[in-house]
Amino acid sequence: MGSQILKISPFAASRTSIVNPSKLSRFLPGPINHNLMQHHILPLPVVTGTGEYNKFYEDGVYTCAGCGTPLYKSTTKFNSGCGWPAFYEGLPGAINRTPDPDGRRIEITCAACGGHLGHVFKGEGFPTPTDERHCVNSISLKFTPANSDSSL
Repeated sequence: MGSQILKISPFAASRTSIVNPSKLSRFLPGPINHNLMQHHILPLPVVTGTGEYNKFYEDGVYTCAGCGTPLYKSTTKFNSGCGWPAFYEGLPGAINRTPDPDGRRIEITCAACGGHLGHVFKGEGFPTPTDERHCVNSISLKFTPANSDSSL
């Protein structure tokens, strides 16, 4: 079986479906990561927890892979055990929240470019200051080390 793509549609009630990547050429006119984020199409991992930043805990800032906007400080990242990078809060004004039509999840997107980041979940009981889990796909992020001139 080849790679699979998870398409998150803003129009479907469930908002997710599996799509054959060979049929996505019309959605991908430019750099793949940017277009995956803009069209809300993200790779479906073969094995949960294989994302680049899932178990990555260096000091620095996570930025939007689409536009470079700072989104999360590394000090807000925690191990939720969900298999994706998890943060308990984003930088002020950096992230938009939109409830899914079914009310089960809240989608998070970059406030600057609208790129899909993942979903935020509340009230799960994690020992964090906000009791929130921002479940973010690694492909939506880039990391800037703390010793870099461009980190916050």
